[in-house]
Amino acid sequence: MKKLLLAAICLSSFAMTANATQISGALGATSQGGVTGRVALGFDWDKSWLESSTGKLTGYWDLGYTYWEAGKQAGARHSASFAPVFVYEFGSGPVKPYIEAGVGVSLFTGSSAGDQKFGSAFNFEDRLGAGLKFGDTQRVGLRVTHYSNAGIKEPNDGIESYALVYSHAL
Repeated sequence: MKKLLLAAICLSSFAMTANATQISGALGATSQGGVTGRVALGFDWDKSWLESSTGKLTGYWDLGYTYWEAGKQAGARHSASFAPVFVYEFGSGPVKPYIEAGVGVSLFTGSSAGDQKFGSAFNFEDRLGAGLKFGDTQRVGLRVTHYSNAGIKEPNDGIESYALVYSHAL
């Protein structure tokens, strides 16, 4: 947990100099019962598409660090990831439901996490999420993220993280 706090402090410092637009934190569980902790910076695209009375499509770049609790097969792991994320916000009131999806890349400190073997430290990150946006500054949601190397190297067990996510605009 100390490493996660240190990563959050480092990302906060980086956010101030890199013009990040949001910082987020997530606490989750893996598909094998391990615990994950994640901190990330979001950089809004400042564009929107498909605007209507139903909502609008937006997006952001996500730069994150995740701590993976140790499993029986591997010690604690760390990963860094980068992904473009599309977000559809419904409505225009002060509280707006949203859904998000993205595919990015990640680099782990080993070729396994928990009890799953990836075959390589390089993996892809696929995510789906949903939640509520409060005003223009806060989001709370649930996210499912899958990591695997997409068959580039064997074994390719992959791992999922199911997380509660909170983000705040800077």
